[in-house]
Formats: sequence, structure tokens, C-alpha cells
Amino acid sequence: MKKKITIGILAHVDAGKTTLSEALLYLSGKIRKLGRVDHKNTYLDTNALERERGITIFSKQARFSAEETDFILLDTPGHVDFSAETERTLSLLDYAILVVSGADGVQNHTRTLWNLLEFYHVPTFIFVNKCDIAVKMKDELEAELKRTFSENCVAFHEAERKEELDERLAAVSEDFLERFFEGEPIADADIAVLISRRKLFPAFFGSALRMQGVEHFLGGIDRYTLSPDYDERFGAKVYKISRAGGERITYMKLTGGALSARDELSYTALDGKKYTEKISRIRLYSGDKFEQTESVSAGEIAAVLGLSATYAGQGFGFEAAACKPV
Repeated sequence: MKKKITIGILAHVDAGKTTLSEALLYLSGKIRKLGRVDHKNTYLDTNALERERGITIFSKQARFSAEETDFILLDTPGHVDFSAETERTLSLLDYAILVVSGADGVQNHTRTLWNLLEFYHVPTFIFVNKCDIAVKMKDELEAELKRTFSENCVAFHEAERKEELDERLAAVSEDFLERFFEGEPIADADIAVLISRRKLFPAFFGSALRMQGVEHFLGGIDRYTLSPDYDERFGAKVYKISRAGGERITYMKLTGGALSARDELSYTALDGKKYTEKISRIRLYSGDKFEQTESVSAGEIAAVLGLSATYAGQGFGFEAAACKPV
């Protein structure tokens, strides 16, 4: 059975976040044609204002599969004006992809995003984009990541020998160092555990626009992620409210148990009023398309209809309401 992983993609504006999303969807076979921000035809930026301005304003989701994993990708705004929208998605993530521009290096807002990922304790993969036009060499960029973010940022280069990667990984963990000196290869599962504990931050290099290094990166997030453990009790976090076709839609991630159409949910609205309402429909969105389903289980992100007074940050079941954005 495949892993189900919710992964968020974050970046400073113009680092190439939407282009990388597009490249991952194309490589995984989710889309047949690559869209471009400048051509106003990307899979995720569907809002007229987003296409006009060439920026992401609203968090959206896409679904794609790799060899071992079904991914739910949450695309977040890069512009600092919409950072609260970005922050609301962080508590839902199993992993994050932080996109850094190889041409511009680590920028101030990139540091802010890194600090937020640390605050929410989200395991993070780094993709250094635009390496085709970067002035700095990859080892210089890796040194910048180590200096700015963490000494545990390690380059995972394409087409390198396993021994070369193991040598760099040896600096991250005493256990890895011991194995390296004994000539024992470091297993993928052990690398994945360190990443999940935020003790290792793999850095990949490439150009999303030129499709360079993206396949290697997709293989990395497929190989080095672990399925979360979920509670059997029902729990859910609301991260977005929207309207479509005159209907109010509550987007939530199930953090435990299961949810079915026609289930009743009791909750307290922001004004203190209590509600008990029946779920009429459950949708699974990818871009602006959706499929309807009768039930969802823990780990899934669902769009629920029938709830009239929910709010972003609300908790259901054993989940408490979220704090205000930092």
C-alpha cells in the first residue's frame, strides 16, 4: 500500500515555486502539458487575478503519485502580503518543500519561511531552483544553506556515487559517521527517519523551467518520506473556507478517524453559537477539478459541504482551534 503524504511548497516570490509544482505534476503524469506562469496557463493558479499578476494568492491543492507515495501538494502564496494564508497550511503538512532561488540566494522572506517551518516543526526538503542561471556554484549554494539555515543541510546531487553522499551524511549523525568509517552504506530508511525528525535537510539542485534535476528531486521526496501515525479517534483541522457555485466549502485535513457524507458534526462558531449540521457532500480537489466521495480517512484533505459557520483554523474532534498566525 502506498504512503499518503501531504507536502507543502513554499518560497519567496519569483523563486519558481509554481513552476516546480507544474514540473512535478507533469513528471508524475498528472498533467500532459507544462503550463507557465508567464503564459497564464498553470494548473494551480486558476484565479483570474493570479493569472493576471503572475503570482499565487490562494492556497490550493493538487494530487499526484510517485512509485511509493500518493502526494497531496498544497501550493501556498509566495508574496509576503499573503503570508497568513501560507501559515494556515503549515499545521497540515507532513513535509515541506522550500524553494530557494539559485540566482538570488536566500532572501529575507525565505528566512521567515524557514523560521515558520521550524516553529511548526515541519520536516523540510530544499530545492535550489534556477541553477541554470545561477552565478554561484552548487557547493557555494550548499555552503550558503548551511550558514543561513542549518549545518544539517546536505546536498543530494544527481548522478553521484552513494559513497560521496554517505561521506557528507556522516557529518550529520554520529551513527552515520560510525557506519561510514566501517564501510557500511547508510540505508534510505535511516535517512528518512533523520529527515522526519528535522535532523537532516536534503538539498536538491536544478531548474524547474528546464526540467533539470526535477526527476531526481521527485525520487528523493518519494524515497525519503515516512507515513505519519494517525489517531483512531476523529480529528480534523480546517484551513480554508471558499465558495463555488453558490455553495460554501470547508477544506479540512483529517488527523484521525474517518468522516462520511451524512455524518453530523457539532461545533461552536466564532460568535459562540453552537451548531449541529449534517455533511451533505465530500469532495477531493486537484486544481479546480474534483471528484466526489462517500467517505475519507485520516491523512486525507477533503472539501466538505453542508457546514454553514466553520472558520479557518477551527479544530474538530480532538483537535483544538489553531493559534492566530505568527
